[in-house]
Amino acid sequence: MKGRSVRRTAAVVAVASVTMVGCARFDDSASSPFSPEPSADPAQIEPVEPNAPRSSTPPPSVPPGPCVDPDANVVATCLDPLSGLVVLPDGVSALVAERKTGRILQVASGASPVEVAKVTVDGSGDGGLLDVALSPTYAEDRLIYAYITTSSDNRVVRIAPGDVPKPVLTGIPRGGSSNAGAIDFIGSRLLVLTGDAGSPSAATNPASLAGKVLRVDDIGTDTGSKAPPQVLMSGIGRAGDICLDSNGSTYVTDATATEDRLQRITPEGTTVPSPVWTWPDRPGVAGCATGQGSVAVALTGQRAVAVLAVDPQTNVVTTAPSLVAQDQYGRLSGAAVGPDGLIWVSTVNKDGGTPTATDDRVVKIPLPAGGGSTV
Repeated sequence: MKGRSVRRTAAVVAVASVTMVGCARFDDSASSPFSPEPSADPAQIEPVEPNAPRSSTPPPSVPPGPCVDPDANVVATCLDPLSGLVVLPDGVSALVAERKTGRILQVASGASPVEVAKVTVDGSGDGGLLDVALSPTYAEDRLIYAYITTSSDNRVVRIAPGDVPKPVLTGIPRGGSSNAGAIDFIGSRLLVLTGDAGSPSAATNPASLAGKVLRVDDIGTDTGSKAPPQVLMSGIGRAGDICLDSNGSTYVTDATATEDRLQRITPEGTTVPSPVWTWPDRPGVAGCATGQGSVAVALTGQRAVAVLAVDPQTNVVTTAPSLVAQDQYGRLSGAAVGPDGLIWVSTVNKDGGTPTATDDRVVKIPLPAGGGSTV
């Protein structure tokens, strides 16, 4: 990457198939695998049947045919352009969102995708089904939260098996662009990342929900009686993703007219004044996932995963990020990390890219045993 702005310092994590950026190199002695993130009405739904497959029930096997990818790291194939994804508690399957169709699919290696839910969304522009998150008590209640675009707004809805979606947070401005957003839980509190809906001024307007990181303390569905969400960060451009590390920090990716950014919010909810890292060449930051002393960021335009090493004591980065799996799977969007430390990513090659016969796909990017090699 060219013209980058260095903000922080760290030990570096080694991963397989790494393309070095600039002159930065991994230090194998400091390598460690990614660790899981902390567990944490215009919209209609095609209800999930009460006896729908649970994550503990393997989906049916994939039949032979053109949608079988020879790459063993590919989990699911022949999907519509994808957005967010989240690894299920079983560690071997995930939920992934199709942006334009509104389908939420359960995917696992060697199995056909299973439609868990389908929400009616407005998929025009960059809107649609934009992210999914699991309830903090998903094992008991099976609740899924989704960030969606409707004909009138962007919003967060809660999806229960066999029920219509219930609004959790409504009235987030929608526009002709920059509707993308993301959600995640920190404990029982819901974090919502909203784009500026094509209006940078809205991102700095305290009266607008656009271009913000919001914290919703009450995730009930009676929106009329709720206190307004707390604003943790303002000035967001095109929203990428939010991800939490094991120390309680929240990382945020977004893009402005001049740069792409990785920003941080402290465990106390305070915005750090300077970005953790900036990319003036704007490679298209999207989904993010955290590991032990590192943050992985999916790059849509640069067709790779950028790995940034974060010092656990100072929370800073000074070593240029390294690129993982560059040009192997095309344009990347969502990112999550499983309990085995593998990075799950989703692709958007049918949406502005050059799709292969098996796109769009969900892929697990493996980390090397014993630290691996660098090139």
